[in-house]
This record gives sequence, C-alpha cells and structure tokens, in this order.
Amino acid sequence: MFSTRSGNPFSDQNWLRSFMFVLYGTSVLVVSYFPLFYTHLGFSSSQVGFLYALGPLISILSNLFWSMMSDRLGTIKKIIVLLLAGQLITALLLARASDFSSVMFILSLFYFFYYPIFPLADTMAIKMAQRYGRNFISIRVFGSVGYAFFALTVGYALRALGSSWSMAVCIIIVIGALLITIGLKDVKPTPGLQEQEEDILNKPRSADGLKQILLRKEVLWFFSCVFVLALGHRMNEAFLTLSLKQLGAGEEVIGWALLASAVSEIPIFFLLSKYGERFKELPLLALASLMYAMRFLFMSLAQHPGSIIAIQALHSVSFGIFYVTGVRYITRIIPDHLRATGLAIFTVIWSSVAGLLSGTFGGILYENAGPTVFYLLATAFSLLAFAGFLGRHLSDSLLRPSDK
Repeated sequence: MFSTRSGNPFSDQNWLRSFMFVLYGTSVLVVSYFPLFYTHLGFSSSQVGFLYALGPLISILSNLFWSMMSDRLGTIKKIIVLLLAGQLITALLLARASDFSSVMFILSLFYFFYYPIFPLADTMAIKMAQRYGRNFISIRVFGSVGYAFFALTVGYALRALGSSWSMAVCIIIVIGALLITIGLKDVKPTPGLQEQEEDILNKPRSADGLKQILLRKEVLWFFSCVFVLALGHRMNEAFLTLSLKQLGAGEEVIGWALLASAVSEIPIFFLLSKYGERFKELPLLALASLMYAMRFLFMSLAQHPGSIIAIQALHSVSFGIFYVTGVRYITRIIPDHLRATGLAIFTVIWSSVAGLLSGTFGGILYENAGPTVFYLLATAFSLLAFAGFLGRHLSDSLLRPSDK
C-alpha cells in the first residue's frame, strides 16, 4: 500500500502507524484473553495471578537486556524482528502446553520477547516524530486505535471459536506484525540530533544517579504514591476478564469492555497534550486517583456485565489523566542529566513491581475473598494515593504561599 522509497516521510510514518496498530493486538490477547485461556486449561485464580505476575518480573530484566542490545547494535528494527520471531516460536509452544509447570516455563520465555517490544516501538515512533517534525501522539495513538479494534474483533472471534483458540489468534496477529516490519526502517538522527546524542553518550555517567534521585523527598513521595495507585490498577487489569466471566459475560462482551477503555483514553491524551500545561500536576494526579477509587468502588458493586462496560469508560479520567500528567511531573522534578534514570524507575514501579505483587497476592485474595473484597481493596489503594498526592500539593502550597 505504501511506497518504501527512502526519504518518503508519508510512507515511513504510515508503515510505523500500521505496525503500532497491529502490535497492540497482541497486548489485547496477553492482558485480557490469556487469563481466560488459562482458566480454560483448568487453572485456579491464584495460578492465573501467578502467571500474570511472571510478566512484570521478567520485564525488569528483559527490558534492560534488549534495550542494551539495541543501543550496542545501533538498530531498533532488527531487535523488533528478533523479538517478534521469539514471540511466534514461544506462542506455538504455548498452544501445545497444557500442564501448569510447562505453561509457566514457556510463558516466561514468551514474556522475555513480549515486553521489550513496546518501549522499542515507542522509541522508534519518537525518533520518527522528531525527524519529520510531527507530534509523537500522531503515531502512538494508532496503538490505542489498534487495541480498540482488536479488543472488539478478537472478542467476537473467540465467542464463535471458543477460548481455546486464544493462542491461535495471538499467532496470527504476531505473524501480521512480523510481515509489516518489512516496511519499517531504522530512523537515523539528523546531524544536529546526532551531535546531541553523541554528547550525551560521551558524558561520564554518574554511578550514584539512582541514589541522587531517591534521596530527594519530593521524588520519593511521588514514587510511593505511584506504587500504591499502581497496585489497584494492576489488580483490575489482571482480573477484569475473570470478573466479567463470573457475571456470565461472553468473549464479545469482554471485547466491548476493553473497547470502552481504549477509546476513552484517546481524547484525554490529545486534550492534555494541548491544554494540560494550564493545570498543576499534583491536583491532576489527585483527581486521577480519586477517579480510580470511584471506578473500583463501582466495580465492587457491579452485578451485570453491561455495568462494567460503562465503568470502563472511567479509564479516560483515571489512567488517561494519570499517565500523561505523571510523565510530565517527573520530567519536571528530576534534573535533565538524571531524567532517563528517573523515567526508567517510574516504568519499573508502575508496571513491573506493582504487577508482580498485585498478580501474586491479588490472585490469592480474589480466589479466597471474592471480587467484592478484591475491588474494595483496590479502592482503598486509590484513596491512599489520592491522599498522598493531595497532601503533597497542600504541603507545597503552605511552604510556598507566594508562588504563582
């Protein structure tokens, strides 16, 4: 469809947009339909939670390893191709595995190839946007659109075929993403950007950069609130589909619930990218936490799959506000020379550490106490984060009453 001639920005960007669109189809399967596949195999809720927790644990090491390989080899595209090939092979093996120990081992390998591909794709999108003077969101938003599309179509497909076909659908999507990589290109920086990157790489690295960041009270307070909020977010992410199943929802209803959350975040991303600077970060983060608490409280009371679909629309004013504002806040409070380390810590806390704990202990809680208590605990975590963000804002206002 698109020409692959060098120097054609329309072609380059649209190949990458197409890749983003298909890539996030695998995210739909892994986050939302893999748990149903595991229950189809006869695994308990605590076992499903443990398998979910494997991903964040593996991602801590795999993200670091593959990002270092990408930097060392000077290529993103080749690493992405290798990661997709690894996903394809391990997905084929998962389709034949049935006992818990085999699934756990093969799934660990799958996660090793799965998680690093998203930050690498984002890095390619950022470089592409910089090179052609575009907004990063104009490329990245196709991931959200793709997630919404596959959430719905995969739901109807599995409704017709059955949850046992989850792995087969995953294999088809991975093959599609692998084929699109034919049109992807590594983005070479412009001369000015090249000199900037070399200057950064040639600067001496601070061995105690991590210590410098964590010794700052403002940063430590922020990370603590992020961690508490992330616990509730990851609990919901891991067990949303199981909650819907318990209420009698079919795969197509699950697809509509995922569609509601994916579509709702798109306008928020655009609005905050344009108008977010008009508002202070901490009140916005407190608002997002309060919206999370409301969302999970409603989930604890939900008695019908249709109500959960409506509740998922609160994803816009919970995750949408939090993510954009959180990244903006941390880039402001951390010095430039430590910013990459700070953002890495933010990602590990939000995705990896919180996912590990919420998957492991959340599965046990869900199995033994039920979804109502499960979501009430997630509500409590969100309210605690709300108090933390709001308390920090009020403290700053009292200490600096004359600031405009």
